[in-house]
Amino acid sequence: MNILDRLKSGITTSSVEATYQVACELAAQLPDEAVLTLEGDLGAGKTTFVKGLAQAWDIQEAVTSPTFNIYNLYQGTRQLAHMDAYRLEKSPEIWDELMLEELIFPPFCLAIEWPSKLPFIPWPITHRLQLTAQGEMRTISLA
Repeated sequence: MNILDRLKSGITTSSVEATYQVACELAAQLPDEAVLTLEGDLGAGKTTFVKGLAQAWDIQEAVTSPTFNIYNLYQGTRQLAHMDAYRLEKSPEIWDELMLEELIFPPFCLAIEWPSKLPFIPWPITHRLQLTAQGEMRTISLA
């Protein structure tokens, strides 16, 4: 069964490494221009999942939560833009203010945490992911 079929049913992980592995498998299936949304409560594993994407694309820089920066850009075999919209207001001008269109180039992946905080996303969404946590267990599924 391929990664997308497994994500439709939900994949439960019990370690950081297992979450990285799920992200690596998905990374291999993404088109050159991909937009992922990651929805889930605090501590659900959104940033951990993005770290797995970075690992898949040989990004050497440490991936950290962009909560206060709004977004971080990383370069490996593919560009990764990691955005955290938690602190953003639903302003229709937000995308112009962030200037992301001018900073990302193919092949790229834009991974957006807390997408529900945005008024809209100007690119087609490749996959919407839902992450949940119960104790040490994390479940990742396509929303």
